Amino acid sequence: MNFDPVVWSIPVFFLLIGIELVYDAWQKRKSGEGLYRLNDALNNIACGVIEQITGVFAKVFTVGAFVVVYEWAQPFRPYDMPSNWFFYIAAFVAIDLAYYWSHRLSHQVNLFWTGHVIHHQSEDYNLSVALRQGAFQKLFTFWVYLPLAALGVPPMWFALSVGLNLLYQFWIHTEVVRSMGPLEWVLNTPSHHRVHHGRNPQYIDKNHAGVFIIWDRMFGTFAPEVERPTYGITKPTGTFNPVWAHTLPFVELGRELRAIPSFADKVRYLFKPPGWYPASLGGFRPAPTVPEGFRKFESRVSAAMQIYILIQYAAVIGVVAVFLFNLPAFSPGKKGALVAFALLSMLSFGLLFDRARWAFTIELLRLALVLAVSAGLWWPAMVGVAASAVWFFLIYKRPQS
Repeated sequence: MNFDPVVWSIPVFFLLIGIELVYDAWQKRKSGEGLYRLNDALNNIACGVIEQITGVFAKVFTVGAFVVVYEWAQPFRPYDMPSNWFFYIAAFVAIDLAYYWSHRLSHQVNLFWTGHVIHHQSEDYNLSVALRQGAFQKLFTFWVYLPLAALGVPPMWFALSVGLNLLYQFWIHTEVVRSMGPLEWVLNTPSHHRVHHGRNPQYIDKNHAGVFIIWDRMFGTFAPEVERPTYGITKPTGTFNPVWAHTLPFVELGRELRAIPSFADKVRYLFKPPGWYPASLGGFRPAPTVPEGFRKFESRVSAAMQIYILIQYAAVIGVVAVFLFNLPAFSPGKKGALVAFALLSMLSFGLLFDRARWAFTIELLRLALVLAVSAGLWWPAMVGVAASAVWFFLIYKRPQS
């Protein structure tokens, strides 16, 4: 059984998203503007699915490195951390400080930004955005936590604290909660985190906190919410495909590196802040401002196609949930196969939302693979997949908007 607190909180995540959806539907009737779009919300959740399923393998490296340093440093430590709540709380606060710096570096180093930018690509702001996480982020910044391993923070408490830190940040991804009063001085709140997701010039690279906003106040990266943020990144991704959303930052990084003639400047570019360019290419380029009449990226598909994707998506999420809840029961081969299936599914749904050229072929291939795997295992699944293929074939050629 998987004891990751994030995994066990998945039902709570979806319950709270459901409550926010009900509120959004009620509020939309009053104001005409909603918090959710189906294509964006499913893309957000799909990015979270990719992060969780690939994290099955990434954690072997990231958590494993913490364990190695902890055990290596043990002979050199003149003490063992006492097993009492005072030291556990102190360790949690220290881990939150480390999170602040890993998060800040993820914004201020080009290479690290490629792993974190996925979380900021959504142009909406709701609880589904909290699930939008980058699969490569941990691989770039795990080393920030290693001094805590050397100091003697137990690996189990480290893993639990990182999970609790992430859980705390779920609820701050909302526009429903406006202010938390005096708690705004100490804790990271929805108001503070809305600033962090804004692409307004005064909000960029502000409020990196995980749980405690005091780190931003101490290190000069705090900004209050003065005007409603415009959400997203300064170079919009322009897709609802979570696989492409993960890939595009590396494509753009490679494009920029090819344009820089000097090898030394290429290396500098990797570790300089976004916007840095060598003098030979004109030097620093400030982030573009939000243009007048800015409109969110949109790609409309028919209502029938939205219902089809939603049903197929729910089925895949069910499979992924069973996988994550029972992770130790799966062999490495089965883990790899399930990860590949989930990636193919998320790719296919994203292509359908984007109305991409290969969407029809990829989705039929996905259905064929599911049909082949389910053959002889459970006949209701075979019937369901066959019916899905017929339904998909009938609705795909209809007008999509």
